Amino acid sequence: QVQLQESGGGSVETGGSLSLSCTASGASYSPNCMGWWRQSPGKEREGVATIYTGGGRIYYADSAKGRFTISEDNAKNTVHLQMNRLKPEDTGTYYCAADYCMTGVGWQTYPTYYWGQGIQVTVSS
Repeated sequence: QVQLQESGGGSVETGGSLSLSCTASGASYSPNCMGWWRQSPGKEREGVATIYTGGGRIYYADSAKGRFTISEDNAKNTVHLQMNRLKPEDTGTYYCAADYCMTGVGWQTYPTYYWGQGIQVTVSS
């Protein structure tokens, strides 16, 4: 059974930084992509950043470009999201996703995909 274990997050003031990490565990599981999605109060879940594993493509939401950096430790099935210059509108619950991927024009899924339980990020003004 595949599980996504998230860590990081927390609260910070505007302009601060936070980091998120997510590790996918499961016998022989090797995701095609991993990334982060965000759900803010009153809004639908939206993609933040995706990395296709093994040095592949990276996609960011327009709101994340220039401020967030996604990286991977492929050997450990782990993805990191470094978030800098945070804004109050970055507040929300961040969900790690495996094989549920942003693309250049939207998103795609593989036959089986997984979500983490979510981790809170709060940016105060």
